[in-house]
Amino acid sequence: MDILATLAKAQTTPPGEGRRSALLMEHGTMTLRFYAPRGTDPQTPHDQDELYVVARGTGTFFMDGRRVAFSPGDVLFAPAGAEHRFEDFSDDFETWVVFYGAEGGEGSAAT
Repeated sequence: MDILATLAKAQTTPPGEGRRSALLMEHGTMTLRFYAPRGTDPQTPHDQDELYVVARGTGTFFMDGRRVAFSPGDVLFAPAGAEHRFEDFSDDFETWVVFYGAEGGEGSAAT
């Protein structure tokens, strides 16, 4: 199992067959992927909760009717099954994607 994922490795790892993002790490229910859409973001809702950690670029994140601006270093959350996508993003946009938890998401656990 890899214990380090570098931006340089992520930028040169091609997406898997039929995928839009490159797989860099897996452990249990967690997967770490790298996503760098160009032009538009055609993604559809996912089966797991996910975090996006913006590596480069700026834009707007749409999630279930809400929009927020993002920039490098920001972390965005999309629960399992939620409609979400990146909009009006810069040409250099790249993000880490962490999928985790059971299919259907973890729900609203008390904090």
